[in-house]
Amino acid sequence: MLRVILALFLVAGVSVASWAQDITYRKHIKPLWEQKCAACHNASAPYLGDFDENKKKYEAQMKGPRMDTYADLISFVGWPDTGAIMRRLDDGKSASDGKPGNMYQNLGGTEGERQKNLSLFKEWVGKDAWKLNRWEARGKVPAITKQDLDKIKVKY
Repeated sequence: MLRVILALFLVAGVSVASWAQDITYRKHIKPLWEQKCAACHNASAPYLGDFDENKKKYEAQMKGPRMDTYADLISFVGWPDTGAIMRRLDDGKSASDGKPGNMYQNLGGTEGERQKNLSLFKEWVGKDAWKLNRWEARGKVPAITKQDLDKIKVKY
């Protein structure tokens, strides 16, 4: 009986330890986003539709689409701008042309810092969910699949 109780505590301890390691928006992503992304993607930035309609205007003002809430940010992971976070932050290792995304350099001042922060984003999205595909196919890149969407974590 003692062995059973000890085994249960061990399993519970492992489960709690695994849960404690989960990457969440509140604890990990939001502070990183505030440090690296908020200057251009804050509450004064336009929503995606407005940004797309006036892209040159907002880019001249150093404004990207608004991402200051969890709901706004995950719309660049799942839908409507499927895979945008992944395409923009990727280091090029997931891209067919090997080029990093246009926001990769903003993840840190050194390659080591960028890789560390990229890893955090990848873990949050889900390593198996880190896909550069869009909602609809574009050129040689197929649309995202339901199976790929099912892998997205983005825990709050």
